[in-house]
Amino acid sequence: MKRFLLLTAITVSLASCGNNKKEDSKNAISIDGSSTVYPVTEAIAEEYRAEAPDVDVTIGVSGTGGGFQKFGRGEVAITNASRPIKEDEKAIAESNGISFVELEVAYDGLAVVVHPENDWVTCFTVEQLKKIWEPEAQGTIKRWNQIDPSWPDEEIHLFGPGVASGTFDYFTEAIVGKSGSSRGDYTASEDDNVLVQGVSGDKFGLGFFGLAYYQENSDKLKMVPVNGGEGCVEPSKETVSNGTYAPLSRPLYIYVNSASLENPAVIDFVEFYLDEAPQLLQDVGYIPLTSEEYQAEREKFAAFVKENSAE
Repeated sequence: MKRFLLLTAITVSLASCGNNKKEDSKNAISIDGSSTVYPVTEAIAEEYRAEAPDVDVTIGVSGTGGGFQKFGRGEVAITNASRPIKEDEKAIAESNGISFVELEVAYDGLAVVVHPENDWVTCFTVEQLKKIWEPEAQGTIKRWNQIDPSWPDEEIHLFGPGVASGTFDYFTEAIVGKSGSSRGDYTASEDDNVLVQGVSGDKFGLGFFGLAYYQENSDKLKMVPVNGGEGCVEPSKETVSNGTYAPLSRPLYIYVNSASLENPAVIDFVEFYLDEAPQLLQDVGYIPLTSEEYQAEREKFAAFVKENSAE
């Protein structure tokens, strides 16, 4: 997590010449995608580098949408995703002869956050969040007291993920009712650390991002519970895993490109990932699947490897 700003600058560059690409890729695993899933995959990769120091694991952060674009063009072996792949993204992969497997690796809750000096908001209803973030709010819902008359007559300053982010897609679908449906007049960034800095530096700021980024910066932010119809609930290991933090709990994924299975290191890394995730996830603020769920993902991946080996 603390290396996030440095590592987001990493870009995965694959040689255009076929011979060089194959030769280089034998000791390299290229990963891109979601900034939310990034800390999970980086924690796994750090442990894996100790186990397999000759394998170069590089991780970029293009957002879920950006990662799927690279994945569909065959530029990366694995992509991190904070939402399932879309039909148009599947079509890109299929047009390039790429098949893949989707693996759930963790659970996460979206944290709704304000500045620590915000003493007027104690809970948001889904309806209030929708009123703030829906497209119709642009240019009209500008002040806190428009949401609740008892709140200050001060401008709301909004911070949120960019449109290439799976977190943006998930939040808009869960809160507004349609994926990608949002006002556009807010400070957007694919880098969650930028959003943390924005809200933590603005008394009238409001933002949302993955729970792990709140936990990493809880001394600088105030998390606001959400009422999804059953009372005000904060995201936590318990409320995310049991689904009571609704509607802002979700699974996180990695996708593996079938062509990358020619590299034995990719198979080894993914198996290592699914084995080590339960122990490492809590260190980076995410919630593990159950033992039975991880076993199901291992079996799914083993079947995918077998199927593509047979081809």
